[in-house]
Amino acid sequence: MNTGTARVGVLLVNLGTPEAPTPKAVRRYLREFLSDPRVVEIPRVLWWPILHLVVLRIRPGKSAPAYRTVWTERGSPLLVHTQDLRDLLAADGRFAAVEIAMRYGIPSIRSKLEELRNRVETIVILPLYPQYSAATTGSAFDAVCDTVKSWRHIPSLHFIADYHCSPKYLEAVASRIRSFWREHGRPDRLLFSFHGLPRRCIDLGDPYAGQCQVTAQGIARLLGLSDDEWLLAYQSRFGRAEWLKPYCVNLLRELPDRGIRRVDVVCPGFAVDCLETLEEIAITNRKEFLAAGGTSYRYIPALNASQEHADTLINLLEPYLALPA
Repeated sequence: MNTGTARVGVLLVNLGTPEAPTPKAVRRYLREFLSDPRVVEIPRVLWWPILHLVVLRIRPGKSAPAYRTVWTERGSPLLVHTQDLRDLLAADGRFAAVEIAMRYGIPSIRSKLEELRNRVETIVILPLYPQYSAATTGSAFDAVCDTVKSWRHIPSLHFIADYHCSPKYLEAVASRIRSFWREHGRPDRLLFSFHGLPRRCIDLGDPYAGQCQVTAQGIARLLGLSDDEWLLAYQSRFGRAEWLKPYCVNLLRELPDRGIRRVDVVCPGFAVDCLETLEEIAITNRKEFLAAGGTSYRYIPALNASQEHADTLINLLEPYLALPA
């Protein structure tokens, strides 16, 4: 009888990124991303003409320059940070394998699961979305199921749905903010900005908005902030439907008139920095706030490939190391 523990493989899943900051590469990425019915919950017969005749003809040309502003010598920030985070987890030495996959683009979830299936007895899938949404975590689960449903022998699979209230995660973000403030001083307000979601998704039962609230409240509590020292908003609307409010850019335009002219923004829904945090939040929204009369706008970077971030994820994964073979 085997009384040892299982060889554990970890698959970190992130959203994805174009392979290059070019209209062609962005179009290929957006086609896959916006074709996912979890992302756009519009009947295909209505959405398909809009996607192929309008969105994919216009948006790649507008998005490619934005990607170029954040692109690094090693490539997309999202991919680079995720790779470096993977390396930190692998260096811990207790996991038989640590791989990364992208829900859209490469490396794909299918390809990395195929690599892991014969190397380990247990696979733990950890989407790098602290707060659960059907459009993100749910879609990653779909891709996992689509892959393993054809396997004759399926290893032990474990899927971590969220970690929005993990004490280690909350403290890691709070520590990042404290360090930033020790170096740069405190603002008038701290703004927690999360990726937006159509209001209809929440009405249908998605727990995302509630989890964002819990995350923001937990971090604010660790920082010792009173209720009037922090704000919460949602960014990145798409389409005409009502999304979660308040909208980040609208709130930023209003704050100077309320006497709030120094704002720091943090995005605890993003494990690593990407186009959305580095271009939309750090650059575009900063211009909007300053144009409205603000005097100081600072973006506090994501946890990225820090040891504190790696330790946070290892804490989530440790229980699976004790599983029997």
